[in-house]
Amino acid sequence: MATIVLTPRQKDELHKSILAYLSASGLVDTCASFKEELGLAEDFVDDATLKKYEGLLEKKWTSVVRLQKKIMDLEARNSQLQAEIDSATPTSMTRKNVDPASWLPRSPARHNMVGHRNPVTAVAFHPVFSVLASASEDSTIKLWDWELGELERTIKGHTKPVQDVDFGGPRNGILLASCSSDLTIKLWDPSNEYKNIRTLTGHDHSVSAVRFIPSASGQNLVSASRDKTLKVWEVATGYCVRTIQGHADWIRDVVPSFDGRWLLSSGNDQTARLWDASNSDHKATLVGHEHVIECCVFAPPTAYPYLAQMAGISKPPPSSSSAEFIATGSRDKTIRLWDTRGTLFKTLTGHDNWVRALVFHPGGKYLLSVSDDKSIRCWDLSQEGRCVKTVDDAHGHFVNCIRWAPPQIKEDSQRAGTETNGDRRPNGVIKKEDPLAGIRCVIATGSVDLSVKIWAS
Repeated sequence: MATIVLTPRQKDELHKSILAYLSASGLVDTCASFKEELGLAEDFVDDATLKKYEGLLEKKWTSVVRLQKKIMDLEARNSQLQAEIDSATPTSMTRKNVDPASWLPRSPARHNMVGHRNPVTAVAFHPVFSVLASASEDSTIKLWDWELGELERTIKGHTKPVQDVDFGGPRNGILLASCSSDLTIKLWDPSNEYKNIRTLTGHDHSVSAVRFIPSASGQNLVSASRDKTLKVWEVATGYCVRTIQGHADWIRDVVPSFDGRWLLSSGNDQTARLWDASNSDHKATLVGHEHVIECCVFAPPTAYPYLAQMAGISKPPPSSSSAEFIATGSRDKTIRLWDTRGTLFKTLTGHDNWVRALVFHPGGKYLLSVSDDKSIRCWDLSQEGRCVKTVDDAHGHFVNCIRWAPPQIKEDSQRAGTETNGDRRPNGVIKKEDPLAGIRCVIATGSVDLSVKIWAS
């Protein structure tokens, strides 16, 4: 016979609960038999006691089931963490949680920010303040305090879906740029309540992407459109100073190199193209994907040692060079790594659906991707591009975008009041003078599930 581990009081309460359950179920004879077998007095429970204990047994039972599920979830999470530890290199194991250069996002997200009424298409961090802009198919831009996870304001002005957003400009004149299916690009001034100070028109079809081009002698924007062109705009006047042609179909994405010397674009013609930003000369065409190329990104100099090894180059290129390696993500579910001559040297497979956006870890060791399979994947470039971490169900629907928070600006550079190329860098790119300084372990993602999520250490 099994040993009873209940105290006399617990046994007493259990018996009352069972009797209340049997009584409520109309099992009068079973009640009587139960009392008789346990030797309980006839007046062991009265009507008031039965009423008090009625339903208690069912509540306890559902609590046990809930706890059982929680235990199973924790066991699954434990298995996932164990798998991460097993796949980690000895170096990453010893420095885990202390080295920003090895930090990767994990569930749950720090904040889940909801407010858009349609899919979120893009996110961008303010380079100085804890502000995140999100663009949406609901035709609005929302500004969030990403440290608190709170909505600060909603910007209205576009008449159709907003496809992309980007912060840029010198420290004392930072602006927010947005582009839309309404064929326009708009500039908003954060220092003046995000007032729309300029609207740029000239594209003949939906504008897919917009980015500030870093430069020492002024500020330009580049935009990509479904009209098959890239356009370079003068921020101060809103004039289109150059139209770049070469793609045979809708251009989905465009990014500048960290020094503004090069532009990289990709699109529906299944190619990515490299351009000289100063004169629009076409430098290389990257051919190899089997479907639309949704996204493209330059590798930061911190990634050169790992990518050079993967590409079979004995000596990494100098960190002063801004265009050495490229990553592209496609609807063919793959990510491809190239040198800027157009040579493909690695294909990363693992996503189960379209690859929507890419970002290099500022430390250079990892490449992160998001996809219509709802996941974030982390690829270790020091392990030949092996997928070492997957955040499954990062969102409840397709994940459209990912951005890394820019590095923290040091106090002395703020007081100096002088702007450098480093202060005009695109989001997430570290200053070349001190490539690992100020890495912020913060990522933002946006999804078709209408939410913006912050992943932070």
